[in-house]
Amino acid sequence: MPRKPKRPCSFPGCPELTDGRYCDMHQRQEDAYYNKYERDPQTRKCYGRRWKRIRDRYISEHPLCEECQKYGRLTPAEEVHHIIPLSKGGTNADSNLMSLCKQCHSSITAREGERWARR
Repeated sequence: MPRKPKRPCSFPGCPELTDGRYCDMHQRQEDAYYNKYERDPQTRKCYGRRWKRIRDRYISEHPLCEECQKYGRLTPAEEVHHIIPLSKGGTNADSNLMSLCKQCHSSITAREGERWARR
């Protein structure tokens, strides 16, 4: 199946072509900015090496997107989502985790208003 053509990075003045919004270098900068200035400090403390181990273990046990499976689609999972966010008292227990593709994770996060909440 043909792929979409690459587009210029959205960072002002960057000539790199990318599949996403930003090139790899500027995506890291945007993520760092979000983590430093926009993410709740208490929540930020919860995402370290321990979380990465939990995430890697969970995604290896659940390699398909659990949301897509509800609709009969088989999509590889790329992210692990907390059903009840850590900022609202959730835990890293398996019963509170879901493996999701990027599209499903973004739509659930936007619906819940966590990262893209209007301020």
